[in-house]
Amino acid sequence: METLYHQTNKQIQEVQSLMGNLEKTDRQSVHLLENELQARIDQIFNHLERLEILASKEPPNRRQNAKLRVDQLKYDVQHLRSALQNFQHRRYAREAQEREREELMSRTFTTNDADTSIPIDETLQFNSNLHNAHRGIDDLIGSGSSILNGLRDQRSTLKGTHKKMLDVANMLGLSNTVMRLIERRATQDKFIMIGGMLLTCVFMFLVIRYLG
Repeated sequence: METLYHQTNKQIQEVQSLMGNLEKTDRQSVHLLENELQARIDQIFNHLERLEILASKEPPNRRQNAKLRVDQLKYDVQHLRSALQNFQHRRYAREAQEREREELMSRTFTTNDADTSIPIDETLQFNSNLHNAHRGIDDLIGSGSSILNGLRDQRSTLKGTHKKMLDVANMLGLSNTVMRLIERRATQDKFIMIGGMLLTCVFMFLVIRYLG
């Protein structure tokens, strides 16, 4: 495992060194360097698969360390592959922009050229749509303002109604208190009347018994 590990680590360092030459290579040769780097990266991944198998067969006291070393190599080569892909994407985009610019510069336009009338018509249509969109937004803003004003008026009305309801509730609460006091006084008067009648009956009974 150690031999394959050091060999793979050396290949990664070589790829890192070649990656620095991408920006310096001319356009005619850069794709050749990209192909070489991609082939080297693929070979490194093949070695890593073999290293993972060998690391799993290491003695228990060395297995964890061996897996960590392989994982570090895998991280390094994945980083290199991502860097190569990013460079290729940037190169493709740059070349596409250059081709479009060259095509645009090489074209000759006339006042009646159909290719120029289409963009103009599209621009006019876009401006018209944009104007309609702005007008629609203004209408929405106006409607929103009207709705907000209506809600504000409703809020004021509801606040006044709520205050009146509280006043009525307070009045009803006072009336209920008065009614409860009246009912309590009537009950007390009834008990007093019954008590008075009983006392009168007892007094009359005593008078008749002892004086009759």
